[in-house]
Amino acid sequence: MKIFKHINVAHSPDADDIFMYKAIDFGWVSSKNLKFSATALDIQTLNDEALKGTYEATAISFALYPLICEEYALLRTAVSFGEGYGPKLVKKKGAVLKRNFKVALSGKHTTNALLFRMAYPQARIVYKNFLEIEGAVLSGEVDAGVLIHESILDFSDELCVEREIWDIWSELAGENLPLPLGGMAVRRSLPITDATECERVLTEGVRIATAHKPFLSHMLMERNLIRVDKEKLKTYLNLYANDSSVSMNETKLKAVNRLFALGYERGFYPLPIKAENYLVPAEYNNIRFS
Repeated sequence: MKIFKHINVAHSPDADDIFMYKAIDFGWVSSKNLKFSATALDIQTLNDEALKGTYEATAISFALYPLICEEYALLRTAVSFGEGYGPKLVKKKGAVLKRNFKVALSGKHTTNALLFRMAYPQARIVYKNFLEIEGAVLSGEVDAGVLIHESILDFSDELCVEREIWDIWSELAGENLPLPLGGMAVRRSLPITDATECERVLTEGVRIATAHKPFLSHMLMERNLIRVDKEKLKTYLNLYANDSSVSMNETKLKAVNRLFALGYERGFYPLPIKAENYLVPAEYNNIRFS
């Protein structure tokens, strides 16, 4: 009887992460050596657990990666970028935000939090589960909040957008680059053959999911795995789970590097890093078995 190595893939419960993993979960992609299972956690918890090295493979905010680069290698696949869109800073209609306004963010190490802190250094920040942020603004617990995931598509008409995180990113980046939001990382303690196989399976899973988007979306809706209706799911997946999610291209790597450079220049990271130096070496198997 063959013994498989178990890989627990941690991802967020938002629609794009679920979508990109389910092709593996449904058995549409398999491995001769690895067996996969999934754990769904909010993004703040995922980032916190990555700092502890808890999961073999995990979704992370790109803004976290320089803090875990010695423990995790960066994967090219299952990535989410904003291209003219992204998280939204919202407030109650008619409200005027003071320089030290109180704001709810989805986690200290999220990309939206990093960019927000650069743009609003005097704001008073509280961190909440992303599902609680809209309610915190409506109740008056905070003056504003940054909505992420599916929340950007449907929020109370009592709220309005104060600023798009995309606009902050564009101003800070200084050029037209996609906004790096979420990616995947694999623990460096895995043998390199397992790490490359993990990336292969996850890449194939995202490719197949994207190629069969209507069918897979219907399956997810039937199983009540998604928090939004059919039309909003279609819109959301077109934003964050699309052909460009399969593998990062040079433009997206450039965007990730710009994010890392901004964080280092402003003292959020101890050292400057380049993403390409921390990718899983996909060429390894070609060299080894050639």
